[in-house]
Formats: sequence, C-alpha cells, structure tokens
Amino acid sequence: MAELMTSTKPYIVRAFYEWISDNQMTPYIVVDVSVHGVLVPLAFVNDGQIILNISLGAVGSISMVGEQIEFSARFGGKLEHLTIPYGAIAAIYSKENGAGTSLEIEHPEVCEETIEQDVAKPSVLSSVKSNADIGQTKPKGRASLKVIK
Repeated sequence: MAELMTSTKPYIVRAFYEWISDNQMTPYIVVDVSVHGVLVPLAFVNDGQIILNISLGAVGSISMVGEQIEFSARFGGKLEHLTIPYGAIAAIYSKENGAGTSLEIEHPEVCEETIEQDVAKPSVLSSVKSNADIGQTKPKGRASLKVIK
C-alpha cells in the first residue's frame, strides 16, 4: 500500500525563492486569489490574480514554513498582513530576467466543519490604494471587499 506524501509545492517554491535571492534578483509570485485561505489586498487583484514582490527588501517578517507564506508589506502606506497558501501560487520568477517556474494551482479539500467555523468568523480582505513596489497591476474601477469562507 502506497503512503500518501505531502505536496512538493512548498519545497519547490522555497527552493526557487532561495535560488532567485542568492543570485541577487527579485522573487515575484503570481497568486490565484480564488484558492481558499488567500488573504491579500483586493485593490491589486486583476483577473483573479495578484503579483507580489516577496523579496526581503519589500516585505517584513516573512515566514515560509508550514502550508503557507505569511508576511507583512505596505500598500499605499498602510501595513497589511498577507497569507498565501502554497496551493495558490501559480508561478515564482525573477523580476529581472523571468527565470523561474509556473506551478499548478491546488485547491484544498474543505470539509463542512471548516466551512461552518469560517462562516461564524468571516474574514474580510482589505481594499487599499496603489503601491508600485508590490504588485504590477493597478486596480480597475471601484475597490471592493471580498469575504473569504
């Protein structure tokens, strides 16, 4: 009987992050915001994705352990806390030369108990103004809020 193994995605993302950083380049990630657990400023979401600069110079207190990346960053002067499950990362690449890899989006299995707990405690994503250092897209139209379940 074959044992189930954990996803390779966190290991791949961390390896590319280290490789890009070791080469004095800027690591960017492309995040699919439809994946359960993604917490990002909605003003930078474009076509269901957000592009984030995750270099040490652009973010504060980054954690890449466990099943998600967590860090703080300033958007329009306001400090925001972001949570990115590894399954939501569609690509990691170097800003300077595009070297990196694309990855398959992984939607986690969400049980009914988790959904009921999340409904009781909805988390609202914040909407912020632009900051050229993080994210390459500008918001279109009016900003909105999205409830993550």
